[in-house]
Amino acid sequence: MRLFTGISLPQDLIDDLTRLLDKLRPEAHLKWSAPYNLHITTKFIGEWPEERKEELVSALRMLSRRSPIDIAIEGAGWLPNPKHPRILFAGLKSGPELKQLADDTDSALAGLGIERETRPFRPHLTLARINDSAVPLDPLRNAIRDLESREFGRFTASNFHLYLSKPGPAGSIYTQLAEFPFSK
Repeated sequence: MRLFTGISLPQDLIDDLTRLLDKLRPEAHLKWSAPYNLHITTKFIGEWPEERKEELVSALRMLSRRSPIDIAIEGAGWLPNPKHPRILFAGLKSGPELKQLADDTDSALAGLGIERETRPFRPHLTLARINDSAVPLDPLRNAIRDLESREFGRFTASNFHLYLSKPGPAGSIYTQLAEFPFSK
């Protein structure tokens, strides 16, 4: 099983982001994220044996003792950089609680033998992947620049999930395997 942990988005925010994607999609032939797949990854786990799933769930359950996390979705950018982009993303703003969740998840899962993250935590929503560097991006850059607002919504995360990622012909499908509600 290919797994990761993350925070899901409320339906009203997915609806708003769907309208944004519908507006941007005609500007460039990219591999656009399906709105139902939008999420905030807190830890990529990778391949994990199905028979050890409960061990993983138990470790993650210990992380739910925390307050809900306020998150704002603002701005757009390019990873790894604007000159050689591979991903178009929407930025996230939050207090230290989101990074703390990612750090705590990394530490808890390291105890199960899952490799620690070496890169700094950079929360974002992947809007599109750029698989062909020859695709002209100037029309998309202009459309982003001309948006009425670069504030795409805000919400309070009251839980996080363990997700299964299954590759498919139209891209990966993410399925929530377990939910971990925040509570102090």
